[in-house]
Order: sequence, then C-alpha cells, then structure tokens
Amino acid sequence: MAGNGQSDAPSGLTSVGDGPLAVGTEAPDVRADLVDTDGSVSTVSLSELIADGPVLLCFYTMDFSPDCVKQWCAFRDFDWFAGGDHVQIVGVSRSGVRLHRRFISQFDIGFPLYADTDLDLSDAFGLTYRTLGLTKRSRRSCFLVDTDREIRYRWLADHWLDPTRDLPPVSEIHEAVVREVGPEADDFGF
Repeated sequence: MAGNGQSDAPSGLTSVGDGPLAVGTEAPDVRADLVDTDGSVSTVSLSELIADGPVLLCFYTMDFSPDCVKQWCAFRDFDWFAGGDHVQIVGVSRSGVRLHRRFISQFDIGFPLYADTDLDLSDAFGLTYRTLGLTKRSRRSCFLVDTDREIRYRWLADHWLDPTRDLPPVSEIHEAVVREVGPEADDFGF
C-alpha cells in the first residue's frame, strides 16, 4: 500500500540497503547542491531547510522523464503546495545542476531541487534500488520532515516492477501534511 506509506518492498526490486526510513524515525542531516527556483545553487543541509519549517522531500528519478514532468506539474498546479507557506517542497533526483535549472525554467517549477548525482541522499533515506539488476536509481517517494528532523509521513511508490512508474497522489499527500502540520496549515479551504 503506497498510500499509507507502509509498504517497503514491492516484488521485483532489489534494495541497495536496509530499506526506506520509517515514520517516527529521525531523518539524516543530508547535504547536497540545491538548485533554487531562480537558478542559484548552494550546498544546503536538511537541517538548514527545516529551520524555516517542515519540509516535504520528494524523491524522483530524473528531470524531463514523462512521469517526473507529470509529478512536478501536479505539485506546481495544486495551489496549496504552490503557496509554500506551511511546508516547503524540495525535490531530490539524480539529475545534475544544469538539468535542474532547465527543468525548473521550462516547466515553471516553483520548488528547489537537490542534485543527488551520486544517490547519497537516496542511500541515506534507504531508497536506492535496482530493477532487474539494472542501473541504480531512487525510489519515487515523499517524506514529511518536521523541524526536529522527525519523519512524520511518508509515501512510497510500490509498482510491482518499477516504482518510478507510480505518481504521488498529490491530494492524499496534501491531506497527510495538513493532518501532521495542523489545521492552521489548511487555509486554502481544500
């Protein structure tokens, strides 16, 4: 069940590590290059991001793949997330800085994106896998991390063959964030 964030191992996958971090555990204080919406780049840790409030880390495969375009356009078009007042959405993929800049610009993505070119962030969250023995990649997923670095919610793709094929259910994630962050977070009336 991807929706409640409790499924750990879809069949057909070979995990590279202990598996995804669970709700209630402390998120690692990862650090990587972060491409901001204006194209600027800085090396930023998770603890620096959560200093401004909760963060929804969204792991995805690669910029410009059709499913990833759908995912980011869905977040962009969902007004509550686009407002960014209660939770900051931050993408994480294997794509590099140059590709992130093009992706943000071409699709008007209003969220910063981590360049996880070596899959270090993916490894730290237990998301790196191989499908049918092919190239390592990050499992599509979302983690809500509060200001104490506690994982309050997670959604994990669980497609039987390749979890990059599942798209995050944006309205379900919105409801979970509102539930975890509090009712004051839901000021858009959804």
